[in-house]
Amino acid sequence: MNTLLITGASTGIGRATAIYFADKGWNVIATMRNAVQDVAFVQKTNITCLQLDVTNPASIESAVQQAIGKFGKIDVLFNNAGYALAGAFEAVTESQIRKQFETNVFGVMNVTRAILPHFRTNHAGIVLNTTSSGGIITFPLYSVYNSSKWAIEGFMESLQFELRQFGIVIKNIEPASVKSEFVENIEFISNPVYDNYSRSAQKGTLDGYKNAPTADVVAKIVYKAATDGEKKLRYAGTPQARLVFFMRWLLPLKWFNSIIAKQIEK
Repeated sequence: MNTLLITGASTGIGRATAIYFADKGWNVIATMRNAVQDVAFVQKTNITCLQLDVTNPASIESAVQQAIGKFGKIDVLFNNAGYALAGAFEAVTESQIRKQFETNVFGVMNVTRAILPHFRTNHAGIVLNTTSSGGIITFPLYSVYNSSKWAIEGFMESLQFELRQFGIVIKNIEPASVKSEFVENIEFISNPVYDNYSRSAQKGTLDGYKNAPTADVVAKIVYKAATDGEKKLRYAGTPQARLVFFMRWLLPLKWFNSIIAKQIEK
């Protein structure tokens, strides 16, 4: 039986993916900062909940070793933990920026580093990552969040070269808007100088979530990436993401950014 380790599994894409893989017969290690027993998880004997804080290296090492000790082997790591910081850059403090990068960038790097020796020993393993459409394109007010996701895109694209010799595959999942607790957890920073623009642009961004697909849609893409046997780096996580990526490829950047602005800066 294959084994998946997920970070950020308490809500949204992580939770939906844990349930979907379990239903497909996988062993699932669902990790989160506070390892509460989700009712849906308790009902599935092949889901194990572990505490893992991606900003705490000792917590990461402990969870990885517990998972290996219990199941003997991890086949897939899914770096999913993350959150969004929004607001005018001038209004965001250095500590808020560092917190964003500690979770979205260094957290991913540290969890990946912790599992690589295991994957090398097995000469196999897949590292999946929830990046975002915001790791390929940009949106108003999300300069810090976008930069964290762009960082992971670049990091993982480079990392794949040195890991190929060990049979380790890197894959990025890039969803656009998804209906989940992610939206509720967006940390929005206000500033009087930018408030007129920020309130309007943030409302335009949040409006895009009203008709967005659920996290279950992304979970199916994650499963495809984990099982299709392809050496493909990027997977559009939602239909909207596929459309936006095509438009970004097709149009001059000036035209594309104008479309984004018109949709959001209403």
